[in-house]
Amino acid sequence: MQVLHLDSSILGDASGSRALSASIVSAIRTHNPDVNVVYRDLVLDAIPHLDGPIASGFRDLSIASDDPHVAREHARSDALVHELQGSDVIVVGAPMYNFSVATQLKAWIDRVMQPGKTFKYTPAGPVGLAGGKRVIVASTRGGVYTAGPMAALDFQETYLKAAFGFIGITDVHYLRAESMSRGPDIRARAMEDARAGVLRVVDAALRD
Repeated sequence: MQVLHLDSSILGDASGSRALSASIVSAIRTHNPDVNVVYRDLVLDAIPHLDGPIASGFRDLSIASDDPHVAREHARSDALVHELQGSDVIVVGAPMYNFSVATQLKAWIDRVMQPGKTFKYTPAGPVGLAGGKRVIVASTRGGVYTAGPMAALDFQETYLKAAFGFIGITDVHYLRAESMSRGPDIRARAMEDARAGVLRVVDAALRD
């Protein structure tokens, strides 16, 4: 089994999502001590955002470039897709920033959504090519977005579900800690509750 572990929080050791994603991977190792973990810190090793020359590496944009930097970015795009394709489980540390995902995580998603590799166009519409994988998202949010008046502003978990679903990955599980910005006591309880659910989420994901 290969696990692709992605972290996208800008908070380093103070990050709740990083702590939870690490706990998830640790629990997976307990299930399967021989698991191969591929780790990407999308902040410390940031992926440049798409521009025309970079995107032309996997989309027909007719934008030629002999810049060595662009060639390196084309190779990076290929490597990111290869890591995704070779993984059975993707663990994503995903804090909510301004109602959506971190820009660093969005940059990764933009690179792995490649026509002909992770999805294809058909007369009936796009079809995902990366199915059969499982995703576990360590989701942290400052407020409460699972219900109530703020639920309509959740473009974080809903976006991740849509993005992974587009490339054929529909088995998505969430380990969630909300109200993280409502004071240290509430944050501590939210993290404690989330940590208590790690084994449950991992068991559910690996059982599916």
